[in-house]
Amino acid sequence: MNDLFGSNLVAMATPMEPDFAISQPGVAGLVDHLLATSCDGLVVGGTTGESPTLTDVEAADLVRMVAAGASGRARVIAGVGSYDTAASVRRAREAEAAGADALLLVCPYYSKPTQAGIVEHCAAVADATGLPVMLYDVPARTGTAMTAATLIELAAHPRIRAVKDAKGDLFEAMTVMARTSLAYYCGIDELNLPYLACGAAGVVSVVGNIAADRNRDLIDAVRAGDLEGAQAIQTALLPLTDAVLRTSQGAIMAKAALARLGIIPHATVRRPLLESPAADLRRLTDVLAAAA
Repeated sequence: MNDLFGSNLVAMATPMEPDFAISQPGVAGLVDHLLATSCDGLVVGGTTGESPTLTDVEAADLVRMVAAGASGRARVIAGVGSYDTAASVRRAREAEAAGADALLLVCPYYSKPTQAGIVEHCAAVADATGLPVMLYDVPARTGTAMTAATLIELAAHPRIRAVKDAKGDLFEAMTVMARTSLAYYCGIDELNLPYLACGAAGVVSVVGNIAADRNRDLIDAVRAGDLEGAQAIQTALLPLTDAVLRTSQGAIMAKAALARLGIIPHATVRRPLLESPAADLRRLTDVLAAAA
């Protein structure tokens, strides 16, 4: 286990009531479920947690709820990134005060800053607290990639310690790992096995909301050098990964699966997301039944 972040991380969904308020019983139940299925890192208020819809107060309260439920049994990594450096600095400080163990900092989105702007943004947030920072490189969502040179430069900051890589460029990932001490985490469930085989420290998984125990088995198999066993685990996860991530949208389908399994009370998502249509739910139900 990486002492700062864990290795089997889950991008937590944010349980909500039918009126769209955050569900405290749902959060408590989901935390208990994730801890019981070998998750050692809880990523709170990230993309799967519908971060763009959370107010500052909700984001801090969510960290506080998860930290209380985790009780030191798993790292709590708070998503604090936005397109506004000042807002990200504020959220970072609020997350630290609420009990976060680390921060997840997405590349600033929409505004498409230069690489120099990305460096200044990330350094400002990292300077704002005493917490370790995991960068989140996801150009499909942000519109801008962090280049290898940017990641290498940011690695010199004493609190920037890891990368959640949802770019999918394995050669670049291996290059940065070879030239820095950054711990890499796969942020693309479809590629968990190749990233781990290339030296990633762990995963930040959406599918882990439902199957963190199987991700734990995958990580352990790779670390033990059991490639054949790891391949078998990844192959068995393919139908669930496909149903959660390639049917409509990850946050929607993760909540639908959790509700179907009785782990959270409702599959409510906030607009502009919409709950799964019946056809998607039938497919998901079939996959969950087959995996049981």
